[in-house]
Amino acid sequence: MPLQKKSRSDAVQAVAPAASPSKSKYDRLIARAKTVGVAKTIVAHPCDETSLRGATEAAAIGLIQPILVGPAAKIRAVARDNDLDISKFELVDVAHSEAAAVKAVELIRSGEGELLMKGSLHTDELMRAVTASNTGLRTARRISHVFIMDVPTYAETLFISDAAINIFPDLDAKRDIVQNAIDLFTQVGLGTPRVAILSAVETVTSKIPSTIDAAALCKMADRGQITGGILDGPLAFDNAIDMESARIKGIHSPVAGRAQILIVPDLEAGNMLAKNLSFLTKADSAGLVLGARVPIILTSRADSVRARMASCAAAVLYAAARRASASLPAA
Repeated sequence: MPLQKKSRSDAVQAVAPAASPSKSKYDRLIARAKTVGVAKTIVAHPCDETSLRGATEAAAIGLIQPILVGPAAKIRAVARDNDLDISKFELVDVAHSEAAAVKAVELIRSGEGELLMKGSLHTDELMRAVTASNTGLRTARRISHVFIMDVPTYAETLFISDAAINIFPDLDAKRDIVQNAIDLFTQVGLGTPRVAILSAVETVTSKIPSTIDAAALCKMADRGQITGGILDGPLAFDNAIDMESARIKGIHSPVAGRAQILIVPDLEAGNMLAKNLSFLTKADSAGLVLGARVPIILTSRADSVRARMASCAAAVLYAAARRASASLPAA
């Protein structure tokens, strides 16, 4: 069933953790993505079963139209060995993974695709091509990563950023990280997000610099430097996602206890948080890189099929929203 867009008033309603896992939040995301049409997707170096299967499965359910970039003989061998039909896909032959990354970015720059998908090459190898100063996909916005978490014990789809690209972001980088996450949340049709800026404590103190950044980000939202979301911070993790913890601490805000986006102070904290949720609560984690010219789908060999499809679905919805926005007449 497609997701219904929430109004701003709906966005500030209390949402308690789910008592038991219901139908996957990813299922609803994928169902919605199927309604907006396929997105032409450049797949960089899909030279193992996981990455090639991810592309073929996303194509099979009507999410993407892949263009496979990499050593053609190797890709065909992987397809043959794993009984994957790639006969309907365009195949661009290049010598190795580095060339695949460069060629994939070149195809995006020339307008051949709306999405970029990572294959079996290393993330940093792909990102070098993406961030190249003259030939890459940079925009004025800082590039950042968003985990889209389906946590069985939490009622909301939970975004975590940035846990994969920006190691120790400064305030300006955090502003872009927050805006990227908000833009993704709104453009995939989830409504107006409640954004918690996380730290170790919920009070501002000069002894913990991330609390000062959190307060500054909230003021930036007040002044229109961050738009589209409802921000609060600093918040500790417990009072960001648990209503009772927020009540005990005497925190009253539209965000506390019901956050939908968690902005972490640095990559280490975010990476540990996401992995804790994955392994201790059996959460699925889809992921996208934002802030480049197109959304970038990052998949991992550890991802479930559902998580890989959710990554594609979120990217397809984001691309469709951008396409629709570009087609609107100027005000």
